[in-house]
Amino acid sequence: MEHRTISCEQLLDHLPGAIVIDMDGTVIYINEQCASYMNVDRERALNQHIRNVFPETKMLENLEIDSPKIVFYNSFGIGISVHIPIFEGQKKIGLLEYDVVQASEILYDFADEYVKFLDSQLADLQKEIAQLRKTKYSIENIIGESPQILKIKEDIVQAAKTNATVIIFGETGTGKEMVAHSIHSLSRRFDKEFVKFSAANIPENLVESELFGYEKGAFTGALKEGKKGKFENADKGTLYIDEINQMPLSVQPKLLRTLQENEIERIGGSESIPVDVRIIVTTNEDLRRMVQTNRFREDLFYRLHVIPIILPPLRERASDIPLLVDHFVRYYSEQQGKQVKKLSPEIYRILKSYSWPGNIRELENVVERAVSYAVDGELSVDFVSNALRADAIELNQMPGEKRLEAAMQAAERTFIEQALHKYGGNKSKAAEYLNIARPVLYKKMKRLGIDL
Repeated sequence: MEHRTISCEQLLDHLPGAIVIDMDGTVIYINEQCASYMNVDRERALNQHIRNVFPETKMLENLEIDSPKIVFYNSFGIGISVHIPIFEGQKKIGLLEYDVVQASEILYDFADEYVKFLDSQLADLQKEIAQLRKTKYSIENIIGESPQILKIKEDIVQAAKTNATVIIFGETGTGKEMVAHSIHSLSRRFDKEFVKFSAANIPENLVESELFGYEKGAFTGALKEGKKGKFENADKGTLYIDEINQMPLSVQPKLLRTLQENEIERIGGSESIPVDVRIIVTTNEDLRRMVQTNRFREDLFYRLHVIPIILPPLRERASDIPLLVDHFVRYYSEQQGKQVKKLSPEIYRILKSYSWPGNIRELENVVERAVSYAVDGELSVDFVSNALRADAIELNQMPGEKRLEAAMQAAERTFIEQALHKYGGNKSKAAEYLNIARPVLYKKMKRLGIDL
């Protein structure tokens, strides 16, 4: 294939508004487009002083520049030009000017396009920021390669493609909230609000006002301007209701109506407010059994039971335990500034043989505790074994209805012991770390049997 060469003059001939002067200000080149634009004869302009050709020029004042410079004109209309110094070796011999914008209309078009570009970049950035702000977790945070977890990830992807209500079943500590976050982050609503509501942590008399809001003066103690509820805050986004099994029976009819009609009424109000909310709920209790014992409305159960996702307990996917352990060891080693080496096979064997009534949350607590007491970068096999044995004996000797309470107390005891250990027994610093008052810490230590 034949390659053609293009001379510098041919290039300059095609630049808009190209003109060159020497160090005395004499025009040594001007292309036809520039001459026509300035309404001068090209041949006559050559060898003339630039002031005679272009009185408003700014080329003379820029003869001393050593790098390109942008200049603005308002002579033939608003224009933008570039001045480029010309060198022969180390010696400056002249200045080239060419136009970027020659007419106001072009400048306005350029400005409009640039604004559109900035708007698109800002929108993309806002989406990225929103993604970081709305959810703590994504599907990448779900650790495991067992068939059960691979199936859960498939279910998450499929659920994210729709706006249908999702109900997540699973024992305490199985990662239900992480699944809810993952569904939202993969959905079309990912850049909208992800609002969390825990039915178990709100007093029954406040559940309705928290969910649906209230008008001013609705009841004694109400804010004078009224208040939006969780549904309104989650409009266009996702409302995550944790432990729906704890939802008071008195509120369930209003929740059912909201799900059916896609509108809410604030307490003390008469106006229906439309809401566009994707609902994700979780339960650690069998809702069908609750329906049979009249503790949960049957019609609400079927309205929620659209896309069910069932999380397996950790004991049913023991093959994932090594991956989870490695993840938690890395995380807490970094948090505590330690360098924990590779764990011994015996520790993996011990952890895989345990039944894990508290599931992933309990495993995380045990690993964090073990890392805290690690010596010379090694986790103690005896420490892990004794910790699990003590927890198992304590739990197994209790009636079923007491085991969850005992597990929660054990976790609380673990966190307090770790805080005290972290600060060498300094209770003031431990209380500050736990974000509780020191008298509260003393009460908890006494209740949990932690030595003062």
